[in-house]
Amino acid sequence: MNLAYVLWLLLATTIFLGGATASRAYVSNSHVGVLVLALGLYMVGNIIMVKLMRDGGLGLAISLSAIVQLVLVNIIAFAVFGEKLSLTQAAGVMLGIAAMGLILLPASGKA
Repeated sequence: MNLAYVLWLLLATTIFLGGATASRAYVSNSHVGVLVLALGLYMVGNIIMVKLMRDGGLGLAISLSAIVQLVLVNIIAFAVFGEKLSLTQAAGVMLGIAAMGLILLPASGKA
């Protein structure tokens, strides 16, 4: 992964986090404008993901984005919306973090 790839990934993740936050806000207040904002953010995030899939492959792009979002969305859920995880759910988040570490290890060969 080069610096440009990481920056594009961070941009997509930030946009997806905005979409997730707007989606959760819509659940609380049911304002259609918030839903439109969430859908727009998800659309832009997916367009950026297409570039990441071309540059790094489908598996790497989706896996990294999903794991980063998993961690950061939970932080937002706890800090902003006061949500909690069960012990089983927290274990799933920890396994996701471990999975990201394994994904980032250098590959020894091509599939």
